[in-house]
Amino acid sequence: MLVSINNPFLQTWIFAAIFFVILLLTIRRRKITEWFPTSLTAELKGLAILMIVISHIGYFLVNDHRFLWPLSIAAGVGVNLFLFLSGFGLAASQIQKNLTPGQFYKKRLLKIFTPFWLMLIVFVALDLFILKINYSWEFLGKAVIGIFTQADLYHDLNSPLWYLTFIIGYYLLFPLVFFKKCPWLSAIALYAAGYLLVLWSPTQLDYVLHLYKVHIIAFPLGVLVAWGVTKLSNPEILERLSRGWRAIGYYLIMAGLLVLFVYANINSGIGESASKEELMSILAILTIVLVFIMKKREFRLLSLFGIYSYEIYLWHWPIMYRYDIFYSWLPAWLATILYLGLFLGVGWMANRVVGLLNKPKKVVVIGEEGK
Repeated sequence: MLVSINNPFLQTWIFAAIFFVILLLTIRRRKITEWFPTSLTAELKGLAILMIVISHIGYFLVNDHRFLWPLSIAAGVGVNLFLFLSGFGLAASQIQKNLTPGQFYKKRLLKIFTPFWLMLIVFVALDLFILKINYSWEFLGKAVIGIFTQADLYHDLNSPLWYLTFIIGYYLLFPLVFFKKCPWLSAIALYAAGYLLVLWSPTQLDYVLHLYKVHIIAFPLGVLVAWGVTKLSNPEILERLSRGWRAIGYYLIMAGLLVLFVYANINSGIGESASKEELMSILAILTIVLVFIMKKREFRLLSLFGIYSYEIYLWHWPIMYRYDIFYSWLPAWLATILYLGLFLGVGWMANRVVGLLNKPKKVVVIGEEGK
């Protein structure tokens, strides 16, 4: 059931004021040692998951879309940012380690599936015992291996899982087409695979193909950027440039990039054409990535959300829509703040459980106990 909102403008302003105060309190000076360090990736992942969660609230959970606007307009950008960072991270790691396909699948797919299986077990059980929803064995069989061919927010077990199927396809293909000496060629191959899938338009994907169409560039683009970053052998250049920019020039460039980011989101092309929507989304992620590379401060709050971004993505929608505990009796601004805190807690807990499940067991050799 959709949540009714009273005075959406005021509640949006209250939420935004509290959130940005907390965000500013977590700022610390950034020491630039790499072009694209893991801390920057974590911040961007945190921004991406917040874009998605806030958009899901503003456009799909409440009955008045003015709540959380304009913070709620960037869900597609958030998804593309996730895909971009995934492509970047896999390529950057593979350039250094060059795992075999078998090693890659064992390491990478386990990181995707273990948190997902935990979430799946919990929500299938909750739906069965609390909501009295029974899922067919065919659905459960496909779900266990990550196949979701629908994205109905209000009827599916967990509609955002369409993304899981999409990203698994990239993960399965990636080690087969990755060329350490020519990562740019791998990016082309990955884009070609996505384009051909959309062009083929299999009937099994009729209900999610419109989502695939606007997200086929981001992952290959991340692979391409990873190749470019490896060519930048001296990351200290960025710090010297940052120190050398005159303050007025630096802030003008940053302001220009942020204006471009806002423009790309407002003129997103949603409802027009898939190509325009995708290109404007790519423009948005490129501008925001440049802003984060250039900025001289770190946002610890974003990093915290980024660390648990995958777990939050898996758990957030069913918790809010099917098992709401806040919106039904609290002001929307307060419920939103509490949910963001709850998602961090759930993400941390799920991460800990998965860590315990994946922890290698200590083998004790008989006769060695006393040594």
